[in-house]
Amino acid sequence: MVSATTATTASVRSTGDRLLARSGSPGRGPAGRPGYARPALLAILAVAAVLFTWDIQHSAYHAFYSETVRSMTESWKGFWFGSFDPGNSITIDKVPGFLWPQALSARIFGFHPWALTLPQVIEGVLSVAVLHRAVRRWAGENAGLLAAGAFALTPAIAGLFRTEVEDPAFTLLVVLAADATLRAAREARLRPLLAAGIWVGLSFQAKMLEAWAVLPALGLLYVISAPAVLRRRLAHLAVAGAVCVAVSASWVLLVTLTPAKDRPYVDGTTNNSAVSQVVGYNFLSRFSSLGISAKDTGSVSVLTMAGTAPAKASSGRSGPRATAARWGKMFGPSLASQVGWLYPAAALAVVCGLGWRRGRPRTDPLRAGFVLWGMWLATYFLVFSAGAVGGHTYYMGVVAVPLAALFGAGMVQFWHAWCRGGRARAWALPTVVVSTVAWSAGVSELFPSFLPWLAPAAITLGAGALALLALSRTGGAGARRRLAVLGLGVGIAAMLLPSAAWASSVLDPAYGHSGMGSTGPVATRHRAVPHRAPAAPASSRRTAAKTPDGTSLSRNQRQLLAYTRAHQGGATYLFATTSWRVASPYILHAGANVLPMGGFTGAVPTPTGAEFHHLVATGRLRYLVLGGPGTAPGRSVARWVRDHCPRVPHQPSQLYRCSPWSAAARGR
Repeated sequence: MVSATTATTASVRSTGDRLLARSGSPGRGPAGRPGYARPALLAILAVAAVLFTWDIQHSAYHAFYSETVRSMTESWKGFWFGSFDPGNSITIDKVPGFLWPQALSARIFGFHPWALTLPQVIEGVLSVAVLHRAVRRWAGENAGLLAAGAFALTPAIAGLFRTEVEDPAFTLLVVLAADATLRAAREARLRPLLAAGIWVGLSFQAKMLEAWAVLPALGLLYVISAPAVLRRRLAHLAVAGAVCVAVSASWVLLVTLTPAKDRPYVDGTTNNSAVSQVVGYNFLSRFSSLGISAKDTGSVSVLTMAGTAPAKASSGRSGPRATAARWGKMFGPSLASQVGWLYPAAALAVVCGLGWRRGRPRTDPLRAGFVLWGMWLATYFLVFSAGAVGGHTYYMGVVAVPLAALFGAGMVQFWHAWCRGGRARAWALPTVVVSTVAWSAGVSELFPSFLPWLAPAAITLGAGALALLALSRTGGAGARRRLAVLGLGVGIAAMLLPSAAWASSVLDPAYGHSGMGSTGPVATRHRAVPHRAPAAPASSRRTAAKTPDGTSLSRNQRQLLAYTRAHQGGATYLFATTSWRVASPYILHAGANVLPMGGFTGAVPTPTGAEFHHLVATGRLRYLVLGGPGTAPGRSVARWVRDHCPRVPHQPSQLYRCSPWSAAARGR
């Protein structure tokens, strides 16, 4: 019996070495790669490209972001500052780096929804390729292939890289940073560490301070594993950190050093400060559930879109229910179904990866990699648990990265443990199959009407994998080899099937364009509603003017646009609106120079009453459209406009004509 078990172990180990360690030690060059590696990677990239590009011709504009891209294509000033309107009166409410690729694409291919989606597709395919390279550098070829496949088949990833939001660029850049840091840590090299600092700094232009949440994981990787004395490691980190800060602060410095009269007003702030936008509006205000307030940072206190009900303040909420809801949101249906299918596999990979490599030298690269990805995952888990996520499932792209990496490397180490035999570690492979399939079946059952066959299929495959692995311990040598490999393959299929099934839902038009990076039923639950002005009458909608990309302006909107263009004279703006939501269709479909008020939330104090009267007095503004969502600046000027500016007759909109003589009556 002992000899049979020994023979089994030796036979399976031989097969495992060929199948999962054929690339040799992690980091070997292309010459040592197995023959199947390149075709397998190309197949994974092809699947990713299909998921990201499917039905791209029917992509939809993303409200607020797409208007900004249109304005960014009108001038280079608007491009660099991220102006919402062609007149460069106000910026978008975020650092605009994530929109630069979209604006460049629109300049090249024309302003169409698919042209705005294309950069995210490219960023997605590159992210899959770079993650494969990073994991291959760390844990070997097969770990890299498994990680790339798991990443591409994550529902949040399939939805993310077909959506015009900030996280596609952010995800690519932090994966590039991880790849560079792994390269730097292996030989204590400064140059790739500086590159990592640059990548993180560029990711700051896409996601602001959230990008810095990856720094603890990258820094810890280098300080604990780079083969150099501690003083040198710390010096390298200090230099790379300085580079990271410099690149991160570049746009903020550009805005800060540019006189206010020569740039747009910074949205999201009450003091026209880029620092307030980044630190207060886009960071501190997201953690109000912890009692953190951004009211003293110069940012607006309202985070909801103009014209919608303000979100209920969560500051001060306490009690077991509130605490459980806050810290358990990553395990809730909306997020677990988008990114959480491999939670058990990733957790077990970290535990075993660190526990099994105790006593290794400090510079052990495999253990260091588990520290990197484990720290990355834990950090973002805490950030998203404490912060506001809502329906923004595209935030989960940065969580999918370490989950996929840990799955790939974990499966390799579990397979090697199974091949070596013995009770000490061989349990890990069947355990990861059982736990991951059971968890996936549980998540699937939260949506019983969506793919009802999914949970039974995953359980059946998982049971088959366990049976095959058990049988591989008995019988003849040839049969044992085949059964072990087949059991491994069926087990991987069982674990990836639920995630892949949800990801493939983007091929269905009902789920493919949520606008929030969601897939499956969550896509319809979180579908972004276009932010338009009040709907025109049905007769106007039927005769709307079609543009080449299939979008339209209503008859009333075309009438207003034609009239103000014909009577613009020397005015800078065609007309002003009391909300960006009223200005939106004119900017989006016609590139019209319309002046919005109040920023995204409607609470931003621009233009002020004095600035509005100055625009009228100097002839830069002749017309104002009242109506639509209420905003603070709009309310402050509406009464004066009704009292001093005549309404234009025969216009369906509340269009008022203001003249310099009207402004002269300001004090009366």
